[in-house]
Amino acid sequence: MNTLGKEGEDIAAEFLKKKGLSIIRKNYRTVFGEIDIIARDRDVIVFVEVKTRADNAFAHPFEAVNKKKREKIRKVALCFMKGLKKEFPARFDVLSITKDRGETRINHIKDAFEV
Repeated sequence: MNTLGKEGEDIAAEFLKKKGLSIIRKNYRTVFGEIDIIARDRDVIVFVEVKTRADNAFAHPFEAVNKKKREKIRKVALCFMKGLKKEFPARFDVLSITKDRGETRINHIKDAFEV
């Protein structure tokens, strides 16, 4: 992972904690891929994809979460959920972080997509 991506995930985790979510895991990996952050929002398991960019010159970071990426996230989330001892509702969020000229902007998209 590049330095900007790691920094973005750290910013995202702190942002989510301030919003009252508990971080369960970071960088959860399976054979299908990785989920950046898995958190808990009361009784909901939240799978968070973090996209960090230096600027929005080409596209907003959240636009990188395309159909193929959502399918990967779905498969990884299913692996995680199967390992839990009970069922929980799940939500898929995208945290878009832009660091431009010393300014950090965070766009949290709750329920960004369904699987």
